[in-house]
Amino acid sequence: MEASGLRGMKPDELDSKLNELVQTYFNLRFQHRTGQLENPKRIGQVRRDIARVKTIKKEQALQTR
Repeated sequence: MEASGLRGMKPDELDSKLNELVQTYFNLRFQHRTGQLENPKRIGQVRRDIARVKTIKKEQALQTR
C-alpha cells in the first residue's frame, strides 16, 4: 500500500480502510496462534499499513485546522 494512494482518499474512506486493516490484523494474529498462517511477514505488513493510514488521517486532520 502506497502513502500517495492513501492521501487521495477521503476521511470516511480512510476510516473504512482502517477498519478493514484492523480486522485483517486480528484474523492474521488468530491464524498465527493456531498455526494456520502461511506467511508470518504479512502481520508486519498489515501493522505498517495500519500505521500509515493513521498517519495520513492525522495529517489530514492537521491540515483542516
